[in-house]
Amino acid sequence: MKLVLAEPRLLKESVSIISELVNEVTFVVDSNAIELKAMDPAKVSMIVFKLLSSAFVEYEVENETKISVSLEGLNQILKRAKPSDTLHLEMDNKKNQLIIKLKGESSRTFKLTLLDYDEKEHTLPNLKFGAKIEMPSSVFYEAIDDMGVVAESVAFKSDKTQFVIEAESKLNSAIVKVTGNDETTIECGDDVVSKYSLEYLKKIVKGSKLAENVVIQFGNEYPLRADFKVMDKLSMMFILAPRVIDE
Repeated sequence: MKLVLAEPRLLKESVSIISELVNEVTFVVDSNAIELKAMDPAKVSMIVFKLLSSAFVEYEVENETKISVSLEGLNQILKRAKPSDTLHLEMDNKKNQLIIKLKGESSRTFKLTLLDYDEKEHTLPNLKFGAKIEMPSSVFYEAIDDMGVVAESVAFKSDKTQFVIEAESKLNSAIVKVTGNDETTIECGDDVVSKYSLEYLKKIVKGSKLAENVVIQFGNEYPLRADFKVMDKLSMMFILAPRVIDE
């Protein structure tokens, strides 16, 4: 296995975001992509990540390879990557290590010992949503950030014309309304509403560091799906369980 990435931020930012939800993961590397499916320890959220082979300037994978790592360790190494560096990934199967090279003004080599980590295979649930909103990820990020000054949970509401994000506590409330326009599309049949944990949403919206747009899907008291994509390079999808409306 020999992989060379000219944009280290694609992996650097992705691992940073994923590490907010899970600690130990298994990346599956095949001829098409580096892929990860994982659930957080509380089984409240699921993440599916793909870094496509087309994102790399060099991508040599003979056989499917599983790489189990501590994200804390990997994250610390990737933080050392500069925007001008190229990121090189190789395997040392004899020593059971992932070799990470950062080449730029200097050449730096890190060796990360792999884990003996038997992660259960996660199946993507078959979900049918009542509402689908595509909007600038920066607007979504700011809306969730606004909710943080009010409460610990957030209600998502949608009808055919607008997407509403609101939070309410005993003393305070906040509301953000997003209407359909050139940058935002809203697809919704009947009115839908569902409530989600702000703690998890704050981690999920960090996907806005990677992608300009986000696709949000949800239903009545139903899981949330949020997709961040960079065309021909990567995709990051989150599924978040709903909170009980009456909480």
